[in-house]
Amino acid sequence: MLEETPVVKTTKTPVKVGNSGNVTATGRRKTAVATIRLVDGSGKIRVNGREFSDYFTTVSMQNKVLKPFDSVNAIKSYDVIVKTQGGGLNGQAGAVSLAIARALNGIDSELRPILKQNGLLTRDPRRRERNKPGRAGARKRFQFSKR
Repeated sequence: MLEETPVVKTTKTPVKVGNSGNVTATGRRKTAVATIRLVDGSGKIRVNGREFSDYFTTVSMQNKVLKPFDSVNAIKSYDVIVKTQGGGLNGQAGAVSLAIARALNGIDSELRPILKQNGLLTRDPRRRERNKPGRAGARKRFQFSKR
């Protein structure tokens, strides 16, 4: 008889706390992936080697990224180094927001209820729907002629 060995599932945790107090976290939105490093500092944010306001040019994207800090009143407490890949700027902003929220939760678990209440720890599962054959788009159909 074959012996059954128990299967152990190992999941990659999205948050790693380093020895020197810095925290690394990952966030995803649509096809965008953001990896951030949160370090004690003065509130500087660098995205892919560029200044935060130069990378995310619209105010709505900037607010989306800063929302986790605003909700826990920690806007000037940490420096953030961000690396993003894939997707568009809006998806990347959502991914960065999720990563920052996860990192703040990793630093202080007492912030979890506040972050959860504002919906910042929930990964948005929505993705782009594929184009179906014989249609103008994912849902749109070509004009129907009865006669």
